[in-house]
Amino acid sequence: MSLAREEIVKGLVNILGEDRVITDETVLKESSIDRYRKFEQCHEVYTQPIPAAVVYVKSTEEVRDVLMFANENGVNVVPRTGHSAIEGGLETALENSVVIDGSEMNQVLNVNTESMQVTCQCGVPLQSLEDSLREQGLTTGHSPQSKPLAQMGGLVATRSIGQFSTLYGGIEDMLVGCEVVFPGGQVCRIKNVPRRSVGPDIRHIVLGNEGALCFITEVTVKIFKYQPENNRFLGYRIKDMEKGFQALRQVMVEGYRPSVARLYDLQDAEMNFDWADGENVLLFMAEGPASITKATAEGIDEIVRKIEGVTPVDASLIETWFNHLNWGAEQIAQEKKEILATDNIGITTEISGCWDCIYKIYASVVERITNEVPDLTMIGGHSSHSYINGTNMYFVYYYNVVDCKPEDEINKYHNLINRIICEETVRFGGSIAHHHGLGKARAHYVWEEYGSSFYMLETLKHAFDPNGVMNMGTLIPVKHDKEHPWNF
Repeated sequence: MSLAREEIVKGLVNILGEDRVITDETVLKESSIDRYRKFEQCHEVYTQPIPAAVVYVKSTEEVRDVLMFANENGVNVVPRTGHSAIEGGLETALENSVVIDGSEMNQVLNVNTESMQVTCQCGVPLQSLEDSLREQGLTTGHSPQSKPLAQMGGLVATRSIGQFSTLYGGIEDMLVGCEVVFPGGQVCRIKNVPRRSVGPDIRHIVLGNEGALCFITEVTVKIFKYQPENNRFLGYRIKDMEKGFQALRQVMVEGYRPSVARLYDLQDAEMNFDWADGENVLLFMAEGPASITKATAEGIDEIVRKIEGVTPVDASLIETWFNHLNWGAEQIAQEKKEILATDNIGITTEISGCWDCIYKIYASVVERITNEVPDLTMIGGHSSHSYINGTNMYFVYYYNVVDCKPEDEINKYHNLINRIICEETVRFGGSIAHHHGLGKARAHYVWEEYGSSFYMLETLKHAFDPNGVMNMGTLIPVKHDKEHPWNF
């Protein structure tokens, strides 16, 4: 039996003190959701259970003590750092949950330029870490659009990826080691080495666990030389979207590693490039040593120019676009004003697929959303992370919210669109989430996504969180049908 709300707060105060146990009603409401419920958030309507408290932890020992208290008393906890999630992973799905905020664990512990890795606490902001490294001629190579808001623990927990992933990889390629705390109070450290052959790679229990298995307190990631003076930009208009995918594939298959490789369909291109002129847009950036960037840019240009329907554009247009990619608090505030003024809202959902199915997914999703979603004002998208065997697709969509209360918008529009995207992606063999995570929004499709391997995820959840206190509803839904029982 879980504790009463007042008893939960009292227990947390005994552990942390009153000043770090927040029960202010406004803070609690704002902490009950993330940006998945953007329309509700803008209208200050909160439909999820309001947490009992938000607690700010400052050490691994405090994380351990709070998790042990929660585990012993059946209290659901939601770990967070930067609070930039957009798939419902930070929603408090159960009554009297506790949000454990690690943003005050914000110390960079060691910059090791000999072994080219940096160790920091979970609450270190990526932007400040990256800025300090660049002053030393170094970089993490990680640059998600959320960089002004994101913090290191959350990036690892959500299996994040950055805009330069085609060269540097995702966070899973950057993570060297970490320290985590499990709900029973067990503190585990995965040591920092370049590679191990000692059984399964246990970093991947931590990577992408979305706070549903453990709380990440410390991470070590690789660092690289930062050489922006060698950057080279390439841009093209291309008439046919399918040929654009073929161009991306050929660049990857031929062995080139640009840091950025993107393909925008004409709808998304129209929103991002005033020179698109009604066509799709293909663009690249090469970075690294001068000799490599020169060879990469020349090789890519040779490939792309041979494709039918391609028109090169001035490289400076791509560089200008590149310098205005990221979103911070200022852009979010402006977006809120626009939503409230127009009742028009824009959202993204990203998926991945191999080269032989990605265009089919794209075309089918666009067709279904166009035909099935009311009040749609735009549907399009872009590919932004490519591999030798496939790529991702970012679907971008806008719609007017018509004759609808703020609390009803999510089911009338957003969840409908998500369902279409997930259904078509699974139908053609892709993955329903490339890097934003399942959260609670897409967790309802976990069985279709995992298939027979769901057994492995389910076993991990039961093993590491036997009492069901870690971010319930994320990865695996709280409510289940008879075919998919989930009982703690």
